[in-house]
Amino acid sequence: MIRVDALWLATEPLDMRAGTETALARVVLVFGAARPHHAYLFANRRANRMKVLVHDGIGVWLAARRLNSGKFVWPRDTASTASLTRAQFDALVLGLPWQRLADGGVITVV
Repeated sequence: MIRVDALWLATEPLDMRAGTETALARVVLVFGAARPHHAYLFANRRANRMKVLVHDGIGVWLAARRLNSGKFVWPRDTASTASLTRAQFDALVLGLPWQRLADGGVITVV
């Protein structure tokens, strides 16, 4: 199991053809550094694909996820990065409105 202590989301789209080196370069550019046990999330322009780069303290892992229908709820008009909780991440990868999660995983009306 890969340990992840913090989840970070980049709002600018990433070309999904990007490999490990390109995604790592984007992490360093956007977040300043790739920190051990942190995961960095990127989506494509249409927000139907996501890549996650995780630094495990020794090397990096790059994973991809694609939704067969619908889109990931991805912020576009906010700061260039955002921090996520585990519950928000779980909702995000399912395509749910993760920004509306309150304490206890309850979705609230905004």
